Amino acid sequence: MNIIRYQTLEPGWTVFDPMVSLRHELCQFMANPFAEFHRQAEFSPGWTPALDVMEDNKNLYVVAELPGVKKENIAISLQEDVLSITVERQEKDQKEEQTHRLERFTGRFERSITLPKPVTPDQVNAHYQDGILTVTLPKAEEAQPRQIQVMTA
Repeated sequence: MNIIRYQTLEPGWTVFDPMVSLRHELCQFMANPFAEFHRQAEFSPGWTPALDVMEDNKNLYVVAELPGVKKENIAISLQEDVLSITVERQEKDQKEEQTHRLERFTGRFERSITLPKPVTPDQVNAHYQDGILTVTLPKAEEAQPRQIQVMTA
């Protein structure tokens, strides 16, 4: 939080002008609260891959970017309406190399998301190719949209 020096109003200003400015700054902050911090290691230590959740009429899709991860190091679980993805990205051996800078994170990552609709757990499948994990979750019958026919009375 910044301390702002008291300012006297200049001619033509109203009492509410500073409030309008404050409101504008708050709106900008709420639109993207981590804009200034998302690259700082001290704010977000570790590795957080990008993840998207999408849907169509029959399925939910969870797509995660997992560059440099072997398929064997990915674990996916579904418990009720929570999908969990656990990943371990291992460090490359650097025996003779001198390191000047490390920006690629290694280690364990786990992310759990609550699914927006009920799914059929026994029909879930996952596909991993070129560092992109796609989990397809078929919606349960009660979650799929239905076409309702209008009848005349």
